[in-house]
Amino acid sequence: MTIQANPPAGSGAVERTAPDDTVTVTIDGIEVKVPKNSLAIRAAEQIGIQIPRFCDHPLLDPVGACRQCLVEVPDAGNGRGMPKPQASCTLTVADGMVIKTQVSSPVAEKAQHGNMEFLLINHPLDCPVCDKGGECPLQNQAMTNGGGESRFAETHGVKRTYPKPINISAEVLLDRERCILCARCTRFSEQIAGDPFIALIERGALQQVGIYEKEPFESYFSGNTIQICPVGALTSAAYRFRSRPFDLVSVPSVAEHDSSGAAIRIDYRRGKVMRRLSGDDPQVNEEWISDKDRFAFQYATTGDRLTHPMIREDGELRPASWPEAISFAGAKLAAARGNAGVLTGGRLTLEDAYAYSKFARVALGSNDIDFRARPHSAEEADFLAAAVAGTGLGTTFADLEKAGSVLFAGFEPEEEAPSVFLRVRKGVKTHGTKVFTLAAYGSRGIEKLDGVVVPASPGTEAAVLADLANTGEAGAAARAALGPDSIIIVGERLASVPGGYSTALRLALDTGAQLAWIPRRAGDRAALEAGCLPGLLPGGRLVSDPQARVDLQAAWGVEHLPAETGKDLTGILANAGGLGALVVAGVEIDDLPDPAAALAALEAAPFVVSFEVRNSQVTEFADVVFPVVPPVEKSGTFVNWEGRERPFPVVLKQPAAMPDVRALAALAQEMGTPLGFATPEGAKRELDELGRWDGDRAQEPGYHPAPPLGTFDSTRLATWRMLIDDSRACDGEPHLTATARTPVARISRTTAHRIGVADSDELVVSTDAGSVRLPVLITPMTDNVVWLPTNSADSHVRRSLHADHGSIVTIAGGNA
Repeated sequence: MTIQANPPAGSGAVERTAPDDTVTVTIDGIEVKVPKNSLAIRAAEQIGIQIPRFCDHPLLDPVGACRQCLVEVPDAGNGRGMPKPQASCTLTVADGMVIKTQVSSPVAEKAQHGNMEFLLINHPLDCPVCDKGGECPLQNQAMTNGGGESRFAETHGVKRTYPKPINISAEVLLDRERCILCARCTRFSEQIAGDPFIALIERGALQQVGIYEKEPFESYFSGNTIQICPVGALTSAAYRFRSRPFDLVSVPSVAEHDSSGAAIRIDYRRGKVMRRLSGDDPQVNEEWISDKDRFAFQYATTGDRLTHPMIREDGELRPASWPEAISFAGAKLAAARGNAGVLTGGRLTLEDAYAYSKFARVALGSNDIDFRARPHSAEEADFLAAAVAGTGLGTTFADLEKAGSVLFAGFEPEEEAPSVFLRVRKGVKTHGTKVFTLAAYGSRGIEKLDGVVVPASPGTEAAVLADLANTGEAGAAARAALGPDSIIIVGERLASVPGGYSTALRLALDTGAQLAWIPRRAGDRAALEAGCLPGLLPGGRLVSDPQARVDLQAAWGVEHLPAETGKDLTGILANAGGLGALVVAGVEIDDLPDPAAALAALEAAPFVVSFEVRNSQVTEFADVVFPVVPPVEKSGTFVNWEGRERPFPVVLKQPAAMPDVRALAALAQEMGTPLGFATPEGAKRELDELGRWDGDRAQEPGYHPAPPLGTFDSTRLATWRMLIDDSRACDGEPHLTATARTPVARISRTTAHRIGVADSDELVVSTDAGSVRLPVLITPMTDNVVWLPTNSADSHVRRSLHADHGSIVTIAGGNA
């Protein structure tokens, strides 16, 4: 029988292979056509034959380390035979080759049994206490491909032992005696993450996984080594000895910490999440996730979880029933109809965001709504309406992997979207993708991408983009590399730079490059599609377009929708005292441009309704608080930066709280303006029926003048958020937060000489509002610039300095 096989799983290809690109091999008597240069282990998989293996992984380079996948290659009279069993994970098939696996070859079966016996000589028999027990490839294959008895006895020697465990990091623990030296962890760290701080050391019987004593294993992706370890050598400090695999219920889901929409698996027991693992989704995150996606899930179970509605009475919040809270809030909001604002944060699903968008227009009669609970600009809203909203699936992860060049502007991939970082790095390794970034300095993530820094002082990014070819050697190289196979990626930080987005869009149009907007938060693209902007309605419809409003009025069954563009976040907060009411959902005060001013606005607002999972700075000022559920306790859809919908089901149920959609529906019903749905499924169905707007689109945003290039006499602040920082999303995860990178203040050597500081000295960065003190790290970067992490320990830029990227600050030595 002859089988025409598809390309191997994980290759990214979806079309059948052309006949000229195949070879014919015979495996266990079955003739199969496979792509040229296929590995024997992959060819066997195409016909359903599973060869045992430990070191092999389809996303890692073959190494042949464990020797468990041995097969026989007999001589078929064509010179393709081999005298000894071969490792099928490194054996490239050739036309006419005959391969016999353990299914048909006693030689291969004996070789596999013998190798398993060698592996078990030093492996401890501690399966009952090992975290991997019950889901261990070594256990499984010892049963299927091992001998029934072991010839090893204590009289022959003592099994290898080590002190245990050792901390590879605060999150990852290593039991060296369990290691079978497959090198999966070291290959992942070097090939995929680019963090080669662990390696196989020594030789022979002494070989083991080692760490570099002078530098810790600092990686945002270390948890992947735990998941791909085929034994229990690598374990999680947070999960260790907490549960058995067969006690867990597993549910597929989607990560909520960035805009990539990575596939994950949630394992829970007795109503409590025990761990999260990476899902397998070749189109998005392949099989990898960041440590934040893996370990940061306890934030919803901390002691400040809201479990019942609350109403402010005599200046204090008191518990209330749902009917009482809805009745009270509904009466107040109805009285404020036409003069109310809505602020939504980055945690919302597509269904939640659509409910808030419709609630604002139908129940509150207002276009004063904004999802951008962060620094932003009017130009950003124009850009998003013109180039992103309602456009569907645009640039994809696959495009990143195959791009000829990638240019980052206002975006730090490893910190803001780790799955994007990994896919670009794969492109660098496999397709030679050239990486450029507009920044004051090249971060560690950019170094791992072999990236070229196009120097840009904070606030000058638009000017550099506009004249890229004449901004030095790096800029000229970046401009020359841009073309139809290139991608320009803009992040939300570019919104604070006048002209940033419009210049990037113009550059993309001039060069034919694709343009992608990658926000930091999971809910931003969904909120945009749902119309959570003052000038935008669901599906990319413009508030200013009469036909779009008529279309929506008919769909929603209302006679009138507000026609004037509403106020954005800045306008809402500045006018808080003049509003009748303010609705706030999932907004973190420290994310806002000026946290102190935001708190003052909440205090000035006559009536504040908060929809929140936990107590927060917002709930302290709220007049009514509605407890809502985190993603693990509701179904919904995230829309990732590609525009790809990422649905997920309910994992756990919390009877004392509701999804935002249900709470809003009850509130709208109380106000006499029903939303027409009360569940996430109903909201999604209605939004799908609306579809994307096919009428007139927003025009290209007008150009905003950018500051001129040149050296600044004053010091400018460069800043972005680190992946693991003081975010409330990391609460309850001490092992994870212990891996956060130590905050430092970065300045150039020339700037350091000017103010008289050296490495490790204390630097004081100050504004009229306050100061931040951090150790100095002298870094190759532009002069008269200081870089600080936005929201890390001892460095809360917005809270302490009331400043952000591009602000003018003062710097001085700590002893000055």
